[in-house]
Amino acid sequence: MTSPSWNSPRAIFWDMDGTLVDSEPLWGIATYELSERLGRRLTPELRAATVGGSFGNTLRVCAEHAGFTVTEREERVLHDAMFARVGELFAQSLGPRPGVRALLSALRERGIPMLVTTNTERSLADEAIAAVGAEFFCDSVTGDEVPRFKPAPDMYEEAARRVGAAPGECLVFEDSPAGMSAAVAAGCRVIGLPEDPRDAVPGVLLMQEMRDGSRSFDGVRAEDVERWFTLCASA
Repeated sequence: MTSPSWNSPRAIFWDMDGTLVDSEPLWGIATYELSERLGRRLTPELRAATVGGSFGNTLRVCAEHAGFTVTEREERVLHDAMFARVGELFAQSLGPRPGVRALLSALRERGIPMLVTTNTERSLADEAIAAVGAEFFCDSVTGDEVPRFKPAPDMYEEAARRVGAAPGECLVFEDSPAGMSAAVAAGCRVIGLPEDPRDAVPGVLLMQEMRDGSRSFDGVRAEDVERWFTLCASA
């Protein structure tokens, strides 16, 4: 293992859904099913408003669309049913996005601490982290372990605290507006890889701009990440 270079981030924080693993389509299946259970299927536009958010946000969007008032007891039942469904989908089809493991391996060789930072709750997060490779990460922070979910900055503030670094010394990879907003609000440097570049948040460096329109990790090297970290300072 080599030592981090002078221009390396002190730590790298990785969003999970849509960044490390292509799980957003699986969450989409469960979200549409939740909306149908409440009586009215979401539109694609409303589904997009749930991406990267908490279960509470997803339920609110579905309930408002259906004109359904959810009691506290019903919320717990719906939460457990949705998470059980996502667990089934994860077990059937979940793996790292192309290029992810090779890049994580190269960054680990650089000696850079890496954490998973995800709004997904611990009960499902560990399964997805294992699908990528838990050995790459020194820690993880999940949505049910901080006071507020993304887009609040709590998760990234906590991740920086755990590695003993200032947020501005840390690099974040995020795909959703909620996640990018959270990382920017915490003061981290952020590389965004939204499916639609129009969803970018001010202060974020878009991967697509660095890679001729691509948001794939295929072929990305540790040296590229270090260079992007430096460029983030002027984003």
